[in-house]
Amino acid sequence: MSEERLKRITLLHSNDMHGDFFAEKVDEVLTGGVSMLSGYLTKCRNVDPNVLYVIAGDMFRGSVLDSEFRGLSTIEIINHLAPDVVTLGNHETDYGVAHLLFLEKMADFPIVNANLYIKSNNTRLFKPYKIIEIDGMKILFIGILTEEVISQTKSENYFGSFIGVEDAAIEVGKICNTYNALDIDLTVLLTHIGYEEDKKLARLLDPSWGVDIIIGGHSHTLLSEAEEVNNIVITQAGTGTDQIGRFDIVIDTENNCIDSYKWQAIPINEETCPKDSRIRSLVYSIKEKTDLKYAKTVANFDYELTHPDRWMQTEMGGVFADAMKDTLGVDIFLMGSGSIRKEKMGPVVTFQDFTECYPYESKVYGIKVTGAQFKKMLLYIYRDEAWIGNHTEFYQLSKGMRVKYSKSEHKLLECKLDGEEIDDNKIYTVGLQDFHYNNLEDFLNITLNEVRQNGEPRVLTTSDVQNLLEYFGENKHLGFDVDDRLEVVE
Repeated sequence: MSEERLKRITLLHSNDMHGDFFAEKVDEVLTGGVSMLSGYLTKCRNVDPNVLYVIAGDMFRGSVLDSEFRGLSTIEIINHLAPDVVTLGNHETDYGVAHLLFLEKMADFPIVNANLYIKSNNTRLFKPYKIIEIDGMKILFIGILTEEVISQTKSENYFGSFIGVEDAAIEVGKICNTYNALDIDLTVLLTHIGYEEDKKLARLLDPSWGVDIIIGGHSHTLLSEAEEVNNIVITQAGTGTDQIGRFDIVIDTENNCIDSYKWQAIPINEETCPKDSRIRSLVYSIKEKTDLKYAKTVANFDYELTHPDRWMQTEMGGVFADAMKDTLGVDIFLMGSGSIRKEKMGPVVTFQDFTECYPYESKVYGIKVTGAQFKKMLLYIYRDEAWIGNHTEFYQLSKGMRVKYSKSEHKLLECKLDGEEIDDNKIYTVGLQDFHYNNLEDFLNITLNEVRQNGEPRVLTTSDVQNLLEYFGENKHLGFDVDDRLEVVE
């Protein structure tokens, strides 16, 4: 094969950056942040003209610099990183799909997504692909989003999405079949469906479609090496800005495929990356605008509370669930574990700490269920999928609850409220954040019609954040021992 047919390209990628804009000390080494990330990108681009940089979703959330300006500041910062193409993550829809379309107009980079559409006429909201020409090569990028976005946009009845890897594979095939005739040299899927789902998707792709690489996000998976499934290279670069994924690829332009490649996760730190003073100044100018508002103290705990794993009862989860139960007067509050986004907080909690930990302000609904229905809900929450792969929603139980669950028997050995067994025929009021209320059947295995047989659901508060902050302000030196609210036995 002649050397002219072999061309080199460097493909850099990030995912799940979640507003990780500032460097932090890790083992005494300044690590991460967009200043050094930008410095690394600039260094690579100066050394080799055949460099592309892509982002596989979830630029938003995780920082008050993002939430305070509803993504506007994040887009401005990402513009300075100058990615060649970006796909959407589920958190890009957090401020509403209409607002996302506004943010797209601010972006100096293309956003690709193949599966968000307007229901009335089946029109895609974004261009599904981007073809980039570089050094005589054509690189096709296709964007695929997690099915979780369906849950977050259920209140937006105008918008829809296909879900599941089977549907995604069909859509990828349509796009590849349409554009393969253009002599595409490399095809890359930018996904936000999670690492395990990426592998499932790869198995479903017809080799004749020519997909070479899947760069993923959503599961925050940091790999030591890329994995190959169905001759497709799959990778992901963890979360935040502490590292960046790097492909060094030799492309066979005659046969439109990868001849060879090397992949590695490159650490972003002061020992390997120059700093970009321009983007650093931008980030700190935005930070100055938020500091006064977010520096105030909103809570004092007895000690640092933790939330190490969303699929277990945690100290922080217990405090949050108890706060909502007390302020709303419900019998039971089921706090969505995924609402709590930090692993630890306190003992002194600033408004910034709180906002980064609990970024999703929402309504709370009160529903009435029988004891039998509530037990059915718990059995669904604790089904096998909750312990294998963590692909389910999980809940923090409020005080007074005592649940003992057997994995092997798939049954509740104990289900008590305030020391008394939950009565199958008694009606109980349960508080749920609107995300979970809007997905009752998917998350809790009960339909709205079933709930309405016991009484009409109602909004208990229009802002769970206001309830939490009021409770924290009134109750100083909060603490929580991980008690026996939930016991899981084999």
